[in-house]
Amino acid sequence: MSPKRLFCETEPCLEQPFEKKRPRLTFASIIGDVVMVNSQNHLLKALEPLLRRVVNEEVDRCLLRYSRLLPRASSLRIQALEPSSFLLYFVNNLPSTIFTGSKITDVESQPLRIAVEAGADNPAFQVYSAMKIEIVVLDGDFASGDKQDWTAEEFNASIVKERSGKRPLLHGEMNITLRDRAATIGDIEFTDNSSWIRSRKFRLGARIVDWSDSDKNRPRIREAITEPFVVKDHRGELYKKHYPPMLHDEVWRLEKIGKEGVFHKKLSNYNIKTVQEFLKLFTIDPQKLRRILGVGMSERMWKATVKHAKTCELGNKVYMFRAPNVLLILNPICEVVRAMIDDQIYSSPDLPNIPREYLNNLSRQAFDNWHSLQDFEGNFREPPLITQGRLEMKKPVII
Repeated sequence: MSPKRLFCETEPCLEQPFEKKRPRLTFASIIGDVVMVNSQNHLLKALEPLLRRVVNEEVDRCLLRYSRLLPRASSLRIQALEPSSFLLYFVNNLPSTIFTGSKITDVESQPLRIAVEAGADNPAFQVYSAMKIEIVVLDGDFASGDKQDWTAEEFNASIVKERSGKRPLLHGEMNITLRDRAATIGDIEFTDNSSWIRSRKFRLGARIVDWSDSDKNRPRIREAITEPFVVKDHRGELYKKHYPPMLHDEVWRLEKIGKEGVFHKKLSNYNIKTVQEFLKLFTIDPQKLRRILGVGMSERMWKATVKHAKTCELGNKVYMFRAPNVLLILNPICEVVRAMIDDQIYSSPDLPNIPREYLNNLSRQAFDNWHSLQDFEGNFREPPLITQGRLEMKKPVII
């Protein structure tokens, strides 16, 4: 048997520590450690301002949210307990479209008026008989739907200000004085269109301003608002078409004819400057009118222009053309509406009994002498007569 292995019983042998093998340090490993530490330091320094800003914004946002909710909730509770007994309102209605740079008027081109409704007969109202009113612009979506009432805070929050770098949205007399419970708004106009807000529409609003300290306990007077409307740039008004066109409208008001465009210039060269002149030539010689406009106007464009022109309101004016044994009554676009030929009277239903070529020739003579024709306002109830061998007309009856 092999002898047993004996443990070392000496003290130095018991105290010998177990030493791990340390990794060998190289120059490359030392450089790598330094680069890694520097990169982490730079990253932390770069992130620090960003993190600070994000945290600050979130804190500010939360504080602002709660600060708005508290006073708003209390004001809503107070106003719910004290409903307004006086109401401002606009007396007249605005058109659905308003153009920049044009005076704001009602649908009948009359100045806008503001008045007070309800409670105006209350003796307490006499204290507030002279009040300052400010005209403001509101978002078109404000008070939409069935909403008939709102708070002062809601009204103020819907006021629209001008775009960055633009002039004030309203220009003119925005501050007026309410006297005897009514006031007339002076000259005000928009300086910008409404296409840049979400609703694409504005409203006008009116609110009471400049209350004195003694009026702190006054009853609330609810603000006035108009119906929503669109505001377009003034250049759109300068070039817009009319529906329906009027006889005296310039011919470029018709569809497919642009102001100072090719077709406009071609028509002007033939002295066709108004819608009436366009329709007169179309009645007498439509082929000539088509040739004037030329091949640049397609058949589809031609039909659209003529269709628009035919919607023109002709009014009640009629014209009288005289020739030997002939009298024609024509409407403003040179269409014969009544005739008397050789003592034979032809009303509108009877006109087809006249040979077409003969009647067309008479109409052309009337067209060529248009400026010498006698005109009357109104419709004729009595037919023309021949007396003593001469054509005579009874006195026209205007209806």
